[in-house]
Amino acid sequence: MSGLATDHRSALHLTTPLGCAEHVPRSTTMLLMHEDLARARMRELHSDAVASARARRVLAARRWQRRADRAALRARLARNAIR
Repeated sequence: MSGLATDHRSALHLTTPLGCAEHVPRSTTMLLMHEDLARARMRELHSDAVASARARRVLAARRWQRRADRAALRARLARNAIR
């Protein structure tokens, strides 16, 4: 009988690639490294989004201030026109 059951290697060796045990820590390290990179990218995207939102709020505030200034000017001109 020269079947798999009588082979001198265990079933584990027959079903796993050679050196698989050596690749587990490396693959775990790679997985953690990719997760860290993804987190760093998400932090970068979040900080960019926060900065963009802040810039949009500042620009909107300036726009509203200019609009308010023009309205105040029109009101002042209208008040002076009726005197």
